[in-house]
Amino acid sequence: MARPEIVVVNPNSNAAVTAGFDAALAPLRFADGPVIRCLTLEEGPFGVETQEHVDEVAIPLRRLVERERAAAAFVIACYSDPGLHVCREGTRSPVFGIAESALLTALSRGDRFGVIAIGAGSMPRHQRYVRQMGLAERFAGERPLNMSVAESASGEGTLARMIQVGGELVELDRADVIVMGCAGMARHRKALEAALGVPVVDPVQAAVTMAIGAVQIALA
Repeated sequence: MARPEIVVVNPNSNAAVTAGFDAALAPLRFADGPVIRCLTLEEGPFGVETQEHVDEVAIPLRRLVERERAAAAFVIACYSDPGLHVCREGTRSPVFGIAESALLTALSRGDRFGVIAIGAGSMPRHQRYVRQMGLAERFAGERPLNMSVAESASGEGTLARMIQVGGELVELDRADVIVMGCAGMARHRKALEAALGVPVVDPVQAAVTMAIGAVQIALA
C-alpha cells in the first residue's frame, strides 16, 4: 500500500525558505510514516509580510489544495496562516496552519509563550490571532527581528539577532517557551533553544507533527 502524503506549502515564492523548512523536517520522516512533500507557491510574493500578501495568496492556496486530491493532509507553512479556512473548505483532508499549531504546541511546553516576529509590521496581525484564539492570558509578548523573510532564511547574523530578541522575551517578558514566528527561521531552532535554555517551537515542525498524528490515526 502506498504511503500517505502530507503536502507542506510555502505560500511565498522564495525557494530558500522552502528548502530551509524541508531540511528541518528530516526528524519527522521515517520509513513507515507519511511522505512529507514540500512545495513552493510560485505565484506568491517573495515574502508574505503584509495583510495584502496574506489575502492575495488565499485563493491560489485553495486552488493548489483542490488540485492535490491525493494528499492525506496539508500544512500551510506561513506564520500568518493565510487561506487556512478557505483551504479547509476545499478538501476533506485536514489542513493545518503553522501559527495555530505552534501556539497550541507552546501551551503544552510552558506557561507563558513569547513570539519572535520577522518585523514590527507583522506583530498586530499576529497579536490579533492570539486574541482570536483566546490565548491572551498566556501570551508573554512579541518582539521583532526587523528583518525580511528572505533575510531570516539566509541572511548572516540571523541567529545572533534571534538569540538577542529571544533573550529579551525570556528575561524581560518572562516567557518560558519561545515560538519562532516565521517558517524562514526553521534552521535556527536547535541552536536558539540551546542558547536560551527554554523550549523553542518551530511552527512548521509543530504543524507537521500534528498532521502526522492525524494521518496515522486515520489509518488505524
